[in-house]
Amino acid sequence: MSSAPLPDVAYKILTREQLDTLLADGTFGGAPIDIADGYIHMSSAGQVRETLEKHFAGQDDVHLAAVDLRALEAAIRWEVSRGGALFPHLYADLPLAAVIAHAPVAWNEDGSLALPG
Repeated sequence: MSSAPLPDVAYKILTREQLDTLLADGTFGGAPIDIADGYIHMSSAGQVRETLEKHFAGQDDVHLAAVDLRALEAAIRWEVSRGGALFPHLYADLPLAAVIAHAPVAWNEDGSLALPG
């Protein structure tokens, strides 16, 4: 039985303040929930909309950072989370060098999420 390959890009949802920290410092140590859990939560392209709706509903000025997982190698673990799905978790600070694009959360006319990068 073969499984689909894991994606090379994941998304970190950031507040404007968190994005500013990443851009100014060149690294991001995590949101309060990341620090509490011991890893930085990220989502695949197929998971990010549900993550936004579940954890960021009603929040203004939220941004998505597209992260090149190949640049993070061993610090990424795909672990079972919501609904039994595998989610990418980063067991290190997020370096700006691994961020390939970032943009405010935006929606396409058809209601789909407009992903950066």
